[in-house]
Amino acid sequence: MTTPVVAPPRVGRGWIAAYVLAMVGVAAGWFGPIQILLPEQAARLAEPGGKEALLSLVSGIGAAASLVANPLWGAASDRLHGRRPILIAGTAVGVTGLAVLAAAPSPLVMVAGWVLVQAGLNGPLAALAAMLGDRVPESQRGTVGALFGVAQIVGVVLGTAVAVASGDVRIGYLALVVAVPALIVSLLITHRETVVRTTTWVRPRFSSLFAWAWLIRFLLNLANALLLVYLYYYLGDRVGVADPAALVLVATLINVAVTAVAATAGGILSDRWQRRRVFIGAGSVTLAAGFVVLALVPEVPAVLAASALLGCGWGLFIAVDLAVITGVLPDAESRATMLGVANIAAALPQLLAPVIAGVVVTRAGGYPTLYLITAGVALLGLACLPRLRGVI
Repeated sequence: MTTPVVAPPRVGRGWIAAYVLAMVGVAAGWFGPIQILLPEQAARLAEPGGKEALLSLVSGIGAAASLVANPLWGAASDRLHGRRPILIAGTAVGVTGLAVLAAAPSPLVMVAGWVLVQAGLNGPLAALAAMLGDRVPESQRGTVGALFGVAQIVGVVLGTAVAVASGDVRIGYLALVVAVPALIVSLLITHRETVVRTTTWVRPRFSSLFAWAWLIRFLLNLANALLLVYLYYYLGDRVGVADPAALVLVATLINVAVTAVAATAGGILSDRWQRRRVFIGAGSVTLAAGFVVLALVPEVPAVLAASALLGCGWGLFIAVDLAVITGVLPDAESRATMLGVANIAAALPQLLAPVIAGVVVTRAGGYPTLYLITAGVALLGLACLPRLRGVI
């Protein structure tokens, strides 16, 4: 027997601030390595000419670990007494992985460290996503869900800035070892559990609305993953930038600024208008436009313009993504489990993107073809929207 979903009371600014900071910490630990540290480490540890292959291998294996870990963390969260134990345990595992990466002397240890990071940080990610459904009423989910997405992007900037400022792979990882738990601890202090607790297995119930929402999330996350996986190499090898790490940081800052504005405005407006689909549609089209610019104009000004377009598109999508997913969940007792399944839509692209990008870049037309394909993937998300008719 399932427990019906009961609308929680409105959340205050203090809880929201702690919630956002925790997500910033998770994203910094995740995307700082992806943007800078892992590519530089792969270039240092790989055989000559093998940096792309090593990066794809590390990214793919880590994504596979993430694919398995997220639903397991979600199921454990539903079985245990709330979200705090998962938040703590997952953070500990992820930070251990960052420490392993800092000391990695070989590709094998590098793979092991990244697997720990991916598997571990999926714990707090699963807990934070479930907390949105536990603590935030539908009338606030657009706004808080958008801030959740903005926090991820801020974490990308923080992680990238740490990586660039450190000037050394090892120091960059160690800085994240400190920053990640420091940002998460505020939520541990302020969060009080209100989740429905169960000691028996609740079989997840799937619906067509959930399936279509899952597919849209998968497609747009795949587009984003295809952008990130080789961006560092695209700027150096295709655009011809002497210092690609610095341009990654500049492009990321532009992307984040636009994303923050688009997501915040989109989240507030989606709550006010009680509309979600229009923001996903606008985001899909804008993302596709940004990828077309990257494909056809490999120049620094075009890269910066594309960063703004991609930030706008991604911001509009994340403004309503979590609100849509939590809006199609069936009951409170399986909330974290179902969100774990939903998060596969974000993890699976990380597994597929290195494979797709590696084949396209090396054998099927290079970066122009890769980013044109990515634009098509973003537009497929637009094609799925009619199936979400009726979802607030």
